[in-house]
Amino acid sequence: MFSIELKSKEHVKSLSLQNTESGNVLIEGFLGKLENLSFAEGIMLEINGSNGSLRMDFSKKELKRLLPKRTYIHKKLGKGVNEE
Repeated sequence: MFSIELKSKEHVKSLSLQNTESGNVLIEGFLGKLENLSFAEGIMLEINGSNGSLRMDFSKKELKRLLPKRTYIHKKLGKGVNEE
């Protein structure tokens, strides 16, 4: 599950829903300057920008598994970064 909420339609670059069997969908836009990253209940990643927000089912555990162990954010995730 994911959601994208933008403050204005001016921040949408393109939205494409194809009338083909494959049913490809493309959503492009501009979240703007990064303002905050957080996890709601440890299971929902929320990326907040100056133009809007992107929320998706992506756990803190999954993100930590994907990041290289030497990254700053990987180390911070182990210490409770911005949990709501």
